[in-house]
Amino acid sequence: MKEKLEALREQALHELESLRVPKDLEEFRIRVMGKKGTLTEVLRGMGSLPADERPKVGQLVNQLRSELETALAKREAEIQDALKAKRLREETLDVTMPGKRPAIGGLHPLNIVLEDMIDIFQSMGFDVVDGPEVETDQYCFEKLNLPKDHPARDMQDTFYITENLLLRTQTSAAQARVMEQRKPPIRIICPGRVYRADEVDATHSPVFHQVEGLVVDKGITMCDLKGVLEQFAHEIYGPETKVKFRPSFFPFTEPSVEVDVTCSECGGKGCRVCKGSGWIEILGAGMVHPHVLAGCGIDPEEYSGFAFGIGLDRLTTTRYKISDIRLLFENDLRFLEQFR
Repeated sequence: MKEKLEALREQALHELESLRVPKDLEEFRIRVMGKKGTLTEVLRGMGSLPADERPKVGQLVNQLRSELETALAKREAEIQDALKAKRLREETLDVTMPGKRPAIGGLHPLNIVLEDMIDIFQSMGFDVVDGPEVETDQYCFEKLNLPKDHPARDMQDTFYITENLLLRTQTSAAQARVMEQRKPPIRIICPGRVYRADEVDATHSPVFHQVEGLVVDKGITMCDLKGVLEQFAHEIYGPETKVKFRPSFFPFTEPSVEVDVTCSECGGKGCRVCKGSGWIEILGAGMVHPHVLAGCGIDPEEYSGFAFGIGLDRLTTTRYKISDIRLLFENDLRFLEQFR
């Protein structure tokens, strides 16, 4: 029996040295030391041995089992170390190689211009306010002195949700809300999305952006309006930019003007962009109509004010010489990456 155990020992240790994967080690353990393994069979055969030999053989079997368990654990550690070393070799990273710079996003051109506008107006003492995009007919039209028969209230030009609810056509609606909630002096701008039933083309979109401005205080005149807007134009387009005020009409301002600046494409010489005039219209403005002030609880005999509405999309396209407004909404990375 001793010779049989010695032969089993040599065979088992030799086989262990040849194993290379953890799965084979587990199969070896079951085959040699499991309930139906070779060592277990030896123990079961001890009944046929003389009584005086059984303790010695049992001791030899236990010693062999202990030796094989130690060898098995050692071999398992060696295999794990070898697998780890192989994985490290395959996954070697050369730390001296230049790294890959992560892609960094940037602001959309509309946001770039909007942030510049906010900085400019805040430097002149304006607060930034917000208003609801789903607005009532009262605040979008009635409070702004737009009569019932005004074209802007036509179903073909405005997105109505119900008879009294609509998607705001202008950020001017925020003027009425602010004038009702605050007492003069008031000096605010309200940027945001607006909606009109326009066909999509190079210069029009059913969704676009406006920045509305409002100043109400005692003694406000057209000179104050002119000074603020000239300063704004010089900050946005450069100090050499010329500004022109043309008489116009808006129901909520009286008198009203439209404001042009020298064409950034040709410098005022005349080109395709400005249609040969040398000027580009950038906003509408005027003195707040007394009816609008009175309708919001402000005495027009004591207070006056001016308002202006700037098309953010128009301002962005003229500033960056973008020929098609649709480029601002298509999320084409080739276009947007130019503004990083």
